[in-house]
Amino acid sequence: MAGLTFTMLLICLLAVALSTVRGEDPYFFFTWNVTYGTISPLGVPQQGILINGQFPGPNINSTSNNNIVLNVFNNLDEPFLLHWSGVQHRKNSWQDGLLGTNCPIPPGTNFTYHFQVKDQIGSFFYYPSTAMHRAGGAFGGLRINSRLLIPVPYADPEDDYTVLAGDWYTKTHSALKKLLDSGRSIARPDGVLINGKTAKGDGSDEPLFTMKPGKTYKYRICNVGLKTSLNFRIQGHTMKLVEMEGSHTVQNVYQSLDVHVGQCFSVLVTADQEPKDYYMVASTRFIKNILVGKAIVRYTNGNSPASPEIPEAPIGWAWSLNQFRTFRWNLTASAARPNPQGSYHYGSINITRTIKLLNSATRVDGKLRYAINGVSHVDPETPLKLAQYFNVADNVFKYDMISDEGSVEGSDVTIAPNVVNATYRNFVEIIFENHEKSMQSWHLDGYSFFAVAIEPGRWAPEKRKNYNLLDAVHRHTIQVFPKSWAAVLVTLDNAGMWNLRSELTENRYLGQQLYFSVLSPANSLRDEYNIPDNTLLCGLVKDMPLPKPYTI
Repeated sequence: MAGLTFTMLLICLLAVALSTVRGEDPYFFFTWNVTYGTISPLGVPQQGILINGQFPGPNINSTSNNNIVLNVFNNLDEPFLLHWSGVQHRKNSWQDGLLGTNCPIPPGTNFTYHFQVKDQIGSFFYYPSTAMHRAGGAFGGLRINSRLLIPVPYADPEDDYTVLAGDWYTKTHSALKKLLDSGRSIARPDGVLINGKTAKGDGSDEPLFTMKPGKTYKYRICNVGLKTSLNFRIQGHTMKLVEMEGSHTVQNVYQSLDVHVGQCFSVLVTADQEPKDYYMVASTRFIKNILVGKAIVRYTNGNSPASPEIPEAPIGWAWSLNQFRTFRWNLTASAARPNPQGSYHYGSINITRTIKLLNSATRVDGKLRYAINGVSHVDPETPLKLAQYFNVADNVFKYDMISDEGSVEGSDVTIAPNVVNATYRNFVEIIFENHEKSMQSWHLDGYSFFAVAIEPGRWAPEKRKNYNLLDAVHRHTIQVFPKSWAAVLVTLDNAGMWNLRSELTENRYLGQQLYFSVLSPANSLRDEYNIPDNTLLCGLVKDMPLPKPYTI
């Protein structure tokens, strides 16, 4: 509770008392101070962004349906927001922490997020969504455990570890932002970090994780980087995949896993090898000069160093595509609710809308921009959700500037807010078509989708015969390989303003994102929560009176 004002303390105590009286789900309170600090993860001093003095930030350990109340003090010299990647915020896009839904927290002030991890389990992470702050830190793990009464399809592990792996730049976040603002690319990263570090391999490295012989451990692996897919492996050990972005999976065993930007996997690893040190390895994929990040995993009874021979990573993206095809939803496991995951027969639902999204890179007035279907998104001063709620959307953005059919290659790019008007509870097919020579990774807020296909070439309606309509993993991020396409199916049953974006930070920052506006015609609390009392207002709505609230 350190750092809370007396008023906040009273609010916290009252919330706890009310939750006890009403039998509500538990509340957990956090106070985070966001500051600058000097870090040197690759040996080069640079300005980092710390949470409570930590890089990476603290992990959030929660259980399904917990209420998270998180007071963020922005001690930076510029506006700041945190986004909770993969948390669906049911009926509550007010807490999503993006510039399309929230006004940023001004310097020297604070804002309290209040959200419930409703009907979810799994491995996620949070990160700053403003400027290029993600390149400075302020990211961390966010786990949602199953409730005790809901069976999990594996025995409790000896311990549960979070692994945040990602590419890293020695240029500061502000220097990278200047590059992008001037119309240039941030180019290739300088290294790979695992939990903010990389092992030197000179015998001085302390273990990042320890394992007792014969015990099994859970590792939650997330790619929190800016640009590069990673291959993850642990020297001498196999990994049993058990969960992916909120869904239990068929438990296949892997020597290594490709983890694309923004993705999270959970694996079980058994300490069944000679007791000594082993390297955990994350190396870049699909770029010419391979960068390697390492960490030490130590057996508690071991006293020998790790072998310098690091296991080889696969080559080429065909291997990665084939691995994707082995991922399957565990149909018999319970989800966050008692019913089995496979009780939802998505393959028998009629598609009500098909949206084909074509990503492109181009130059506008000599500056690099990325677009979706010919529109390169910019965040207006008034967040889209607020403009809509206060009935001033016409003064801020236009709906449906893009076509559902993709765009004509080589056509002009428009720089404007990109908002798709979607029908509440429609069952939608989204096709991601990548004509570029580079990898792509896409993420959708507010939902999980069924990742039914990835194939080389271009999509056509007859490709639907190749969809996995039985046990595709229900997740929120999907990669698209060069000159390839991916298809996902999603029920738009969560009212709000929801971001769909490239997880490649350069692409997102320079326009490769859009928002789905999903409004319930009932304007009812049954479908969407009212604007929170503490919502920051900015832009056109700064001094406007609140609209009439929703009722049941």
